[in-house]
This record gives sequence, C-alpha cells and structure tokens, in this order.
Amino acid sequence: MDYIPLSDNAARQVIDSSTIFDEFMRVQVAARPYAGGMYWKRQGDYEYLVKTAPNNRQKRLGARSPEAEKIYVEFTSRKAELEARLASLREQLNDAQRLNKALRAGRVPNTVVSVLQAIESSGLGEHFTVVGTHALYAYEAAAGVRIVQGALATQDVDLLWDARRKVQFVSEMARLDSSMLRVLQQADKSFIRKEMQNETAINDKGFEVDFLRRQPVDGDPHPFRFSGDEDDLWPVQAVRASVLTSAPRFEHIVISATGRMVLMRTVAPETFVEFKRWMAEKATYREEPKRRRDLRQAAIVQALMDEGLLMAEAGVR
Repeated sequence: MDYIPLSDNAARQVIDSSTIFDEFMRVQVAARPYAGGMYWKRQGDYEYLVKTAPNNRQKRLGARSPEAEKIYVEFTSRKAELEARLASLREQLNDAQRLNKALRAGRVPNTVVSVLQAIESSGLGEHFTVVGTHALYAYEAAAGVRIVQGALATQDVDLLWDARRKVQFVSEMARLDSSMLRVLQQADKSFIRKEMQNETAINDKGFEVDFLRRQPVDGDPHPFRFSGDEDDLWPVQAVRASVLTSAPRFEHIVISATGRMVLMRTVAPETFVEFKRWMAEKATYREEPKRRRDLRQAAIVQALMDEGLLMAEAGVR
C-alpha cells in the first residue's frame, strides 16, 4: 500500500485541533482591519482623529466631531473584543499543537509550514498556490491517511503566483512596505535569493522556495519582480502553469511534525493527477526518476479518490 490510515487518536486530534485553528484564522482575518490604533491629536485649536498602521504610518480621519468620536469608540471597542478572543484562542491553539505533536497528528516539514504561515500572516495567502509534490500533504490530511515517505521526499516547495490578481497584489505589497524575500525571512532569517536563479529563495539548510507563474497572457506583466526591492524575487514562467492557475482550488489545514498548523492552498486533486500524468508522459525534458515519481504520485491521489477517501470539494472553503 502507498498509504495507511491515521490512528484513531491522531484522527480525532486532527479534527479537534482543526476546529480551533479554523476559528483562530477567522478571527485573525476579522482583526486585520483593526491592526494599529487610533488616537486624538491636538494641533493648535483643533483636535484630529488619527489612525496608525503597524508600520507606524499615520492617516488623519478628520477633526473631532460626533461622527469621529463614534468611529473612535467603535474601533477601540471592536479591537479590544477581537484581541481578547484571539488571546483566548491562541491559548487553546498552543494546547492543541502540543497534542498534535504528542499524537503525531502531522508531519509536514517545519520549513514549509513556517513559509506558508509567513505568507498568510502577511495577508498574501490568496495570491499563492502550492503546486507539485507538497500538495500531497493537503490531500493526505483531507483523506485521513499517511502517504509513504518515498513519494513525498523533496527539498523544495513550488509556489504558483496568480498573475490575474496582479493589481491587488501590488497594492497589498505596497501596504506591507516589504518584499517577498523579507516575508520569507519572517519564516527563516537565512533565506536569500539564490545566485543566478532569481525565482528561488534558499535557506542555510539548502531548502528552496521556487516561485512560478503562467506564461504571459492578457497583458500579464513580464518580467515581473514582486516588489521594488532590487534583491527581491522574480516568478519564473512555467510550462502549462496556466492550467494550474485556472484550476479549481483545494484548501486544507496541514500539521507539521512539531504540531503547528497552517492552511495549505493547492489545486484540486483531479488537476494534480492530470498534470502529473502529463509531466510523466509528455514533458520531454523530464528526467526518468522524476517521471516515475510523477506517475506514482498521480496513482496514489487517484486511488484516494477512487476509494472515496478524497473528494474535490472536501477541502474547498
């Protein structure tokens, strides 16, 4: 067998911890507009309401008035409410993650989870899709199984950037006032851009994060750097990446070996199977060992679907 079922204890723990993590993520998103703060600033005879951002930027919201006072009260009370709920959920999440580790509920590489957490925390999660081998971790989590390690081993993760949402992405990067490389360095400070491979970040353990994009269509920017930072990353065109860009999405919570959780956004299982078979049979540049692994991975995911353990809609939010 290329996969075995999770133990009953581990399966129950995955369900319980995922429920807590789902609520934590929901509240985290709700709290995002309340990042920073508000205060009254006096200037001469006038008093203004000022909104501060996490990067210390400030924006005047207007002179003191009943409307401004209402904005201030609603903002501060809602912020306090959300922060209290997040604090409580964070305690529950810490307990859940300790149990995840004790019961071996997950085994996603820690670096992968850290990278995805950094991207999600930056508010950029919807712009990137995990493609390739690491998608198997989302499928096995949804199916409640463990896929054999031989089908999973890899020292890099591929992230597909959605060029269709370029305008929104650029706006969010401006809001962050950061670069994609600095986002990755929140996960691991040792990440640098790989020499002669501008699409790849590599850490001091040799683990790589590769950024892909579809071949330019409909006015897609090309070439494209994620930010104005000269040291930032440039997503590289990938063969048939347009198929993956337009494919239905599949999302599921995955768990690291240390118990930490993150939402993995990937492609629907059917798309994975079709793409892997194409890679094995028609990608002329593909090395023979990789072709064999492609076929094996496609067969595993197809078997999970055939047995009713994995459904396309199961992980879609």
